[in-house]
Amino acid sequence: MKPSLSVQNLASGSQRFKVMLATAFWFGLSPIIPGTVGTIPAVVLFVGTALWIPAAWQWLVITGLLLVSCILCVYLGEWAEKFWGAKDPRHFVLDEVAGFFLTVLLFRVPDLGATLFWGFVATRAFDIIKPPPASSLEVLPAGWGILVDDLVASLYAVAFLHAASRLLPSFFGL
Repeated sequence: MKPSLSVQNLASGSQRFKVMLATAFWFGLSPIIPGTVGTIPAVVLFVGTALWIPAAWQWLVITGLLLVSCILCVYLGEWAEKFWGAKDPRHFVLDEVAGFFLTVLLFRVPDLGATLFWGFVATRAFDIIKPPPASSLEVLPAGWGILVDDLVASLYAVAFLHAASRLLPSFFGL
């Protein structure tokens, strides 16, 4: 049975609100690369934070955004698996949002464009590749399995970015 976003599935306002959150404001409903497209709201929030929040407070705002996305991911994970009828459904993108926030929390260079570009690319690449043990963590129950594998993949992205920025500083505006 292939689930859909039919009128019957979204009959209540509560269902519509959950879909809006789970898909990162509907970006995750993209028919192609929903995880990548679903990360766009996190990118916008990060850029807004970097441009309009004083530097000394940015880590706190990004940490708050990370925590909110993690809490929502765990809270909505089981619902999403039932709603879409799949383990770690592709349109549920709060895990990708949390992964991106973790990457930019732990890896920053002075050049916002370089942080944004390399943080996004590395986060998405390691999320898709899912090196061990990230891939094995998908077996955790519901929202935890959806979230933790992406966070571990983001830690790989952070380690890669720190190493790459030291080996190839000009690629990072250093």
